Amino acid sequence: MSWMELSLDTTHEAVDWVCTLLAETIDINDVYITEYAESDSAHSDWSFTIRLYLPYDVSSRTRVEKIENLLSSLQRTGLTTAIQTSIVAEKNTDVLKPLVHEIGQRFVVVNSDTPNQSETADKITLKLKKTLAFGSGLHPATIVSLQLLERYIVPDMDVLDFGSGSGILSVAMAKLGANVLALDNDSVAVQATQEVVRLNGVGAQVQVMQGSLGCGSEMGHWMGGNTVNNVAKIAAKDTFDLIAANVLARVHIALADDFRQALRQTEAQPGWLITAGFTTDNEENVTSALTEAGFEVSDCERLNEWVALAYRLKS
Repeated sequence: MSWMELSLDTTHEAVDWVCTLLAETIDINDVYITEYAESDSAHSDWSFTIRLYLPYDVSSRTRVEKIENLLSSLQRTGLTTAIQTSIVAEKNTDVLKPLVHEIGQRFVVVNSDTPNQSETADKITLKLKKTLAFGSGLHPATIVSLQLLERYIVPDMDVLDFGSGSGILSVAMAKLGANVLALDNDSVAVQATQEVVRLNGVGAQVQVMQGSLGCGSEMGHWMGGNTVNNVAKIAAKDTFDLIAANVLARVHIALADDFRQALRQTEAQPGWLITAGFTTDNEENVTSALTEAGFEVSDCERLNEWVALAYRLKS
């Protein structure tokens, strides 16, 4: 069988966006991601190569045009190269390497076929299955989220992972000892979270639901995909010790009051909100909305132009 190979280079920021946009058009088993070594000066502007494989038949050209249209905005903004196409007899999987990605002081992200890593009190392994859901562990927004979570999660916390994506933050918080509600309004993300929770053996600590907190159920697909209808609305009040939300700036702004109402304050926990998923261009608008809703900034992590902020409820 012959294949049409599509390849493009991407930045760290774009790799998850490409996968999210492709989720409804291509089989995950036909997508391969290769990370460039830091010493590879020939590709210094790019972090990853993504290869896609389509059966070479009469519909190939139509499918290629659809994919090119989906990714055109990322190419125009310099986040990916143009797509290159060729006809091959076999998929090129020889260049693939197991993912081992250290984040913060404690987290080690690996893919599901990486040999088992021994966990210690100082190192926590987050095993990810290949998925087209947002949150591969490679995106700067995920990295800065994990860096804050390892500082603020303590055992027996009740936490919400709002917009769970691939499930990486849910697993991280569970492995730090929290009880997690993983919430997303996209069925692909819900399935990905369920699978990664099973893969990491934290099912007893993580409940996965398709739905939204408060007015998020009225906003359609948070990542800009097809409209989402009939998702459960969670009307939480004084329920969580911490909320982690790695979503777009507009979603943070719209749900500022819902976040405040869903958090509880105790002597031990002041009510924490970890926000990420946006760049410094949107930082002021997000902070303004959350300050008005009753939060104050306590901490932050930055990577390139991406930012994660830790807010606490005002006393």
